Amino acid sequence: MSQYLVELYSPNVRWQALSAEQRTHFLQGIQAAMASLSSQGVEILALGETEAGIDQASSHRYLGIWRFPDAQTRDALLAGIQASGWYAYFDHVNAASGAGGFDSHMAALTGSLV
Repeated sequence: MSQYLVELYSPNVRWQALSAEQRTHFLQGIQAAMASLSSQGVEILALGETEAGIDQASSHRYLGIWRFPDAQTRDALLAGIQASGWYAYFDHVNAASGAGGFDSHMAALTGSLV
């Protein structure tokens, strides 16, 4: 079953303290590591800046939405993110879930009221 990951992140003071050259070097390493993801069935659905002007907007600056063929592939990506040092440079929040639909979501919400 497909798995999904939503990331919200913002550069922190450690990132801002890096020189442009250091940032570029770090991001080149990230790009190199990402090159093989599509062959593993990983899909990037969206990567971009968040919109601040919407109702209940997140204060995070960036958003990533991913789809994976299974939880093991998702967890491998998360382990790679951790190992890269990414979390040292970005205030980061992850949310993950399997595929679901409206009816099952409504049932889950109803059950959470009890």
